[in-house]
Amino acid sequence: MAGWITAFKVIPWADVIAAAPAVAQGARKLWTSVRSKGPAVAEARAPESTESRVQALEVQVTELRKELAASSELIDSLAEQNARLVQAVGILRVRTRVLFAACAAAVALLAGLGIYVMLG
Repeated sequence: MAGWITAFKVIPWADVIAAAPAVAQGARKLWTSVRSKGPAVAEARAPESTESRVQALEVQVTELRKELAASSELIDSLAEQNARLVQAVGILRVRTRVLFAACAAAVALLAGLGIYVMLG
């Protein structure tokens, strides 16, 4: 459990918190646009002529491209945050190994000192 606590201390929370509103806003916009598309899709099927159906489909394609761009930006932001977290965990792993080596050296030194004092 202590490892997780240390991991959370290394994470650049200022960057994560700074990016959180933009990510949340992007997700909210995306969710709102996807939710509002339900009735629009039903209306797009209603036109009678082929030309009006083609126009409705072109409008849908344009909207889907916009949604795709918004989704891509959101995914990029999440991927960037994930990369930062992975980097922080990597740094934590290296620090843990160094600390373990230092503790092992300290234990060996103290054991040697204890033997020296007992013999001396």
